[in-house]
Amino acid sequence: MGLVFTMGLLGILIFFHAAYSTIQYRGLLKITEEEFSGPPFNVLIELLLGLVLCIWSALILPGKFLSIHPHSEDNRIVSLPANVDFMIFNHRGKVFPVETGVKLIQ
Repeated sequence: MGLVFTMGLLGILIFFHAAYSTIQYRGLLKITEEEFSGPPFNVLIELLLGLVLCIWSALILPGKFLSIHPHSEDNRIVSLPANVDFMIFNHRGKVFPVETGVKLIQ
């Protein structure tokens, strides 16, 4: 986990360096009175490398995904009726007409 986190931070630092390089390049173009048509090729390579590192670390760092079991006791839907005090039935949706002839297709 330490290596992946370090690579993510390195990707963010590469993004900041690419932004700083682009700002410097635009300043240089203003001095030489040339028009900005896009960042230089090395900045584009930095952006691509930073993007790959950040995406890689974001996918690896959170850990293993766990499956959700619908009949689990820890499921929020199962334990929701215990919090009846927080259920609100008086809301703005009561002004809409209720259609009783509608059936769900299963």
